[in-house]
Amino acid sequence: MSMILSASVVRVRDGLPLSASTDYDQSTGMQECRKYFKMLSKKLSQLPDRCTLKTGQYNINLISSLGVSYMMLCTENYPSVLAFCFLDELQKEFITTYNMMKTNTAVRPYCFIEFDNFIQRTKQRYNNTRSLSTKMNLADMQTEIKLRPPYQISWSELGSANGFAHLSVVEYKGTGKISAAPHQRLEPVTLPGIVSFVLSLLCGALNLIRGFHAIESLLQNEGEDFSYVIAFFLGTAACLYQCYLFVYYTGWRNAKSFLTFGLICLCNMYLYELRNLWQLFFHVTVGAFSTLQIRLRQPQGKSPDYNV
Repeated sequence: MSMILSASVVRVRDGLPLSASTDYDQSTGMQECRKYFKMLSKKLSQLPDRCTLKTGQYNINLISSLGVSYMMLCTENYPSVLAFCFLDELQKEFITTYNMMKTNTAVRPYCFIEFDNFIQRTKQRYNNTRSLSTKMNLADMQTEIKLRPPYQISWSELGSANGFAHLSVVEYKGTGKISAAPHQRLEPVTLPGIVSFVLSLLCGALNLIRGFHAIESLLQNEGEDFSYVIAFFLGTAACLYQCYLFVYYTGWRNAKSFLTFGLICLCNMYLYELRNLWQLFFHVTVGAFSTLQIRLRQPQGKSPDYNV
């Protein structure tokens, strides 16, 4: 008998489960498929927005939109058009019911568990195909699937969580290449972080302009010290590197930010004769503020009860 067995709603950026259907089937096959759900949840940011994973007698289908993924498990003979219409209904209802700000800031797993009521009602309706009254939606979805069929996830792409190979670089129509090893994601940007980023760019630009002026002065007066030019350009590089550290995750990120701040301080100490106290205070304060924001913006982590 073809039917939908399970469904869940997951946040794309970190795989946090937001809601799921209440399942009573504890068979070995269902237990294995739940493992696949968790494995796919960790790879959602690397996958296209519409996918299918075939797992023998079961299929897992998913769609992703606005940072949220909707996943469902069905028997292998369940029509693909019905499966994606089911997911489309879940998506529309979830977007209508919940503010995306709440979705993005959710911390605990299954914080929208009450959405299970809608999942169960929709699942029962789609498991009784005679009662379906969505012929127009089915026709639209069938046309869309023909034009852009769901991406078929292979086992080699599923990941290394249970001994599988790492996700390879694949091509998907309309999505381009998917990276095998993307940068680790950082926490969302805050307003102080944006301010520190802009101020660091400003300091870098000021150092760059003063550096070119120092070169002009050096060409006009042979007695000028070339080391001032080096100090200005080193200050520019340090400010731009602080911006890079704020945006991207790298190894030893905190240590690099402190070393970069130390370089900014050294450059400004050397340029003491060319800048007044307010200018020195501004550059050092911006450097310290940016270092603090780099320290505060850490890689995204999963909550302690993530796998509940």
